[in-house]
Amino acid sequence: MTGITWLGHGTFELVLDNGQTVVIDPWVNGNPSFPAGREFSRIDTMLITHGHFDHINDAVALAQRFKPQVISNFEICTWLESKGVENTSAMNKGGTQQAGAMRVTMTDAKHSSGIFDDGKFVYGGEPAGYVLHLPDGRRAYFAGDTAVFGDMGLIAELYQPQLAFLPIGDHFTMGPQQAALAARLLKAGTVIPMHYGTFPLLSGRPEELAELLKGSDIRVWPLEAGKTVQW
Repeated sequence: MTGITWLGHGTFELVLDNGQTVVIDPWVNGNPSFPAGREFSRIDTMLITHGHFDHINDAVALAQRFKPQVISNFEICTWLESKGVENTSAMNKGGTQQAGAMRVTMTDAKHSSGIFDDGKFVYGGEPAGYVLHLPDGRRAYFAGDTAVFGDMGLIAELYQPQLAFLPIGDHFTMGPQQAALAARLLKAGTVIPMHYGTFPLLSGRPEELAELLKGSDIRVWPLEAGKTVQW
């Protein structure tokens, strides 16, 4: 079993059977959805999908504290290194690499990316998603910030993810209507909604997605921020 904790917005912590702790898109300071009083005690692997502040804000501080393997695209890893982050592991779309006991494949995402650094935007490469190949053979797809795109069907064909983490907030990412199509393209049995409710603009809600998927075999699994579930 893998422990999954939603930490608000697009930030997640996963704990594998062997204790390996994976943090995805760390946004703690300034994140109104981050659980009050929640602290990290261990980070072995960090995944970053793109350079926007609400996905990378606390990456440097946490990476310097815990010294995890930090996986992102080449541009973001280079920027992190310039900030003193060690143990970066750059990759690009289509590639797969080992990350502790699991493997990680970088996929496409339809969004933008840029790092706000000292009052200026630094090029953050292209946004991405990840397929997580867990040690027990199951696979999860973490979409990052994205619109729906037809090649999600290729992700289904290549990797058959059983679980998909999909943004549903709308405005900056896809909303429930596009997320429902994404879920059908991916053929994942379970969808965890993310990137909603943080701000009024992110108006999409899990119950809207569930209604749009009614009659399908796809389960919508809304998480409570800070509460760990087992998958």
